[in-house]
Amino acid sequence: MEAEARLPGASSPLPPVGRGEWRRRAEAAIRLAYDFDPQVVKEGEAAAGPAPDDPRRWTQVEVAGRLDQTLLRPETTPDEMEAFLRASAEYPFAALCVQPCYVEMARHWLDTHRTSHSPQKVAAVVAFPQGAALTRSKVEETRAVVEAGADEIDMVANLGWLRAGEWERVGDEVAQVVTAARGRPVKVILECAALDRSAWAAGAAVAAAAGAAFVKTSTGFGPGGARPEDVALLRRVVGPKVGVKAAGGVRNWAGVQQMIRAGADRIGTSHGLAILQEWLRVASS
Repeated sequence: MEAEARLPGASSPLPPVGRGEWRRRAEAAIRLAYDFDPQVVKEGEAAAGPAPDDPRRWTQVEVAGRLDQTLLRPETTPDEMEAFLRASAEYPFAALCVQPCYVEMARHWLDTHRTSHSPQKVAAVVAFPQGAALTRSKVEETRAVVEAGADEIDMVANLGWLRAGEWERVGDEVAQVVTAARGRPVKVILECAALDRSAWAAGAAVAAAAGAAFVKTSTGFGPGGARPEDVALLRRVVGPKVGVKAAGGVRNWAGVQQMIRAGADRIGTSHGLAILQEWLRVASS
């Protein structure tokens, strides 16, 4: 089986990348991880867009457009989800990220309450937060959330396979989920804080080669969240044509700046409203 590698939002696939190439790219990423100095995060590796250090150069659309506003607590009630949707739809977030059971509700709510500022996308998590589901379960869950109205998929990779260096299995699983997503961007969550740096770096390379549109640092439910040095290495591994999403522990405008400076072009956070309010205060001062 071969996977079609796609750029985020690309209308046509890049040349197919097969299993042998997955291993070669994993090995190259491992070498890069060993040579990487986590204390050095180059300013020049920041993602495209306004300089993050001057909030006055940003617009609300640009700030919110970098954020996936999330509500992923498993104990969330329908009333709490409705309150989240009502508050979040006032701002132009990149996406609202929810558990599978709330995708249909989020899709319906946005379609019936949309304003000029409403986010256009619903993101759904798959095999969240552990990533240890059967591949066929991940595929079926992806199909189900797509049918329910999801525009993007945030899938947790199999962490055990990453630790064991099972690159063909990792790549094959990502490729199957990408196919099940039917053209919708797939973000592969690597739970960096739970793994050796070489394991998640190699996993990022394989995920990108297998068609992932983004690689993502964390679930926000693991042993640690996003770190700028991890974002910087992910950016080096996948290059400029695959997205890097920083998630877990980003709670304020300073954290957003730090992640963008390191190379993130999307931030997952449950604090999107507070971040926008803080940005506005700083930009207006």
